[in-house]
Amino acid sequence: MKIIVATDSFKGSLTSLEAGAAARDGILSAMPTAQVKVFPLADGGEGTCRAIIAGLGGKLQSVEVTNPLGGKVTAEFGEVPDKKLAVIEMATAAGLTLVPESQRNPLNTTTYGVGEMILRAVRDGCREFVIGIGGSATNDCGLGMLTALGYNFNAGIFGRDLANVTTIDASNVPPELRDCTFKIACDVTNPLTGENGCSAVYAPQKGATLQIVSDMDAWIKNFGELSAAFLKLDKVSVAGDGAAGGLGFAFRAYLRGELVSGVELVLDALNIAEDLKSADVLITGEGRLDFQTAQGKAPSGVAKLAKRLNPNIITIGLGGSVADVSDEAGLDATFAILRTPLTLAEAMRKAVTAQNIFETVKQIMKLLARRKK
Repeated sequence: MKIIVATDSFKGSLTSLEAGAAARDGILSAMPTAQVKVFPLADGGEGTCRAIIAGLGGKLQSVEVTNPLGGKVTAEFGEVPDKKLAVIEMATAAGLTLVPESQRNPLNTTTYGVGEMILRAVRDGCREFVIGIGGSATNDCGLGMLTALGYNFNAGIFGRDLANVTTIDASNVPPELRDCTFKIACDVTNPLTGENGCSAVYAPQKGATLQIVSDMDAWIKNFGELSAAFLKLDKVSVAGDGAAGGLGFAFRAYLRGELVSGVELVLDALNIAEDLKSADVLITGEGRLDFQTAQGKAPSGVAKLAKRLNPNIITIGLGGSVADVSDEAGLDATFAILRTPLTLAEAMRKAVTAQNIFETVKQIMKLLARRKK
């Protein structure tokens, strides 16, 4: 029997690969002759870089860059040299968790550090980029990032400086950027501006008042129109441009980036499809499986892909807790790994979570082994 294990992290307990290893051990305990292959998994958010780098045998790099408030932070990103691939999570340079709650205000934050990370990877020889843009502290429409990459907007690098942009100059952009391709993990469909735009929907979470929302929406509208004219774009905004405070727009418009589903981006990078085609069973999961699982979460993404490629495959979901999982998630069955009453703190201990995954998978495989006889 060929079994693919691809679980997301059990946040606060196990990484993707740690959870996968526990499941693999449970499989082999019940079915020693099984052919088991473990893939890391993520949905484009936190953990995406480490998942892809682990799956492709790359290496992690550290670089000091500008943080959201203009100070310094050491940011981590991944490289796969033989593929000339860089994997970046923007939140390591411009994430909301880097800004103290009392200082959160999108007027005063910047994506400049994201551009610095890209430049470092370009200097290292990378030409293919996978970018996760979740968890941003910013609403600068990529002004900071693009400035770091050599664009001149006759303004500063913070969200407030969008009010002053009147010209665009690209003469200092490194020519190597023309050879780079960018795939952006983007699971939202918000346009750049308006009632569903980045300012109205996401800026309040980053400290914006109603007045700031109104001002920034107008500034970003102007920036988008100015950019569209400069870049000769057919449309100022498309679905997804509002992601990460307009960073989706900056990548698409200025860097020819492709906005794609986060989990699909990860699955494509790991090339899991070929193994799913010939597998008998897929085991996936994450810390909680519920009604949101079918809405772009990693376990559902890999399960749906498996069913498209191999309609006869059995897809099994594991969760620290399980509630109201839709049939549309692509999972044939779901199992909560908790085996005895525990407090949340006890249940989330690394050793306890690993043992619970092991035991649950072992019992599932005993049942499947009887089915195969």
